[in-house]
Amino acid sequence: MDLFEKVSEDIKTAMKAKDKVALDTLRNIKKVFLEAKTAPGANDLLSDADALKIVQKLTKQGKDAAEIYIQQGRQDLADTELAQVKIMEAYLPKQMTPEELEAALKEIIAETGASGAKDMGKVMGVASKKLAGLAEGRAISTKVKELLG
Repeated sequence: MDLFEKVSEDIKTAMKAKDKVALDTLRNIKKVFLEAKTAPGANDLLSDADALKIVQKLTKQGKDAAEIYIQQGRQDLADTELAQVKIMEAYLPKQMTPEELEAALKEIIAETGASGAKDMGKVMGVASKKLAGLAEGRAISTKVKELLG
């Protein structure tokens, strides 16, 4: 069962459970999936990799929105966003711990032969492909700067 089908099944489950937050979140995910499937050049196909990127993007947007709501003193709205983020995170692969991330990046730095901050672009290119879905881009970038700096 691919990610699109799993979301569709989970919508039915959320309806039966009368879970409004999950239902709204999953319907939003499915809407974005359908938009991606019907986009020009998509040929009515949505690979799991593309679906995963969409869920990652929606999760990041939710976290960013929650941060803004907290800064503006709207904890009620932040709580809603964070509840939706928690539901979306269930569809993402397990995120790497900081220690696992550092070990993976040290390996990539050794592979690419990077020696200083000038090689950051080379390392980031390989790292963002290898670690896609396993770590946030911001966390990868920060750790690479630290290791090369």
